Amino acid sequence: MTIVIPVHNEEANIIPLLVEIRQCLDGKYDYEVIVVDDHSTDNTESLLRKSIDEYPVLRIIRLKRRGGQSGAVLQGVRAAGYPLIVTLDGDGQNDPADIEALVACYRQTSSRTPRCVIIGNRHRRRDSMWRKFSSKIANSVRGGILHDKTPDSGCGIKAFPRDFFLEFPAFDHMHRFLPALACQRGGTVVSLDVHHRPRKSGASHYGSLDRLMEGIIDLLGVVWLGHRRIDNEAVK
Repeated sequence: MTIVIPVHNEEANIIPLLVEIRQCLDGKYDYEVIVVDDHSTDNTESLLRKSIDEYPVLRIIRLKRRGGQSGAVLQGVRAAGYPLIVTLDGDGQNDPADIEALVACYRQTSSRTPRCVIIGNRHRRRDSMWRKFSSKIANSVRGGILHDKTPDSGCGIKAFPRDFFLEFPAFDHMHRFLPALACQRGGTVVSLDVHHRPRKSGASHYGSLDRLMEGIIDLLGVVWLGHRRIDNEAVK
């Protein structure tokens, strides 16, 4: 599998996260880790470069300019060498120990329906009350409109087939709508309870409330895509 981690200015968090991933996965899976540096301005890139020799499964992609989390994830998936993709946030709040259960759920689900997305559900979210409240409202509105069958669409830990993901239209913030995009294409979405940890260092660089209007526009865009999608088969 390929683990894709988008990062922006995570110099204090990314190396400990890589150590954890290695502890959880080495000897259990054939895997690679692609860290996509979304044009960090701190020491994130240099620390990653220094880690390559001791972490041979690590690959680093540096973006020429900051493009946001969805763009970083997209570049990582395009570069992936394995058919199964697992995504994690780079701040360490997703627990790499959950990957094993996520992969097991993916294998069980994909044996029946290969076009699937397994997404984490942060049942004990370790964020501020305001962040949890705003996320709950956003998830409720989004779910009521898109019927995407998931209570926590913004959770960073997900598993899905690379080829299925690359069928989705690419747009900013698309990572928040993967379940809806999967459902629009006849895919199966499964939510799996996962751990969520407090951020140890730094501040969130993605998903802040100043993107509320962008989120509304994106939501309307996904609704439009669902209605305008061409899905017809020839009988001869």
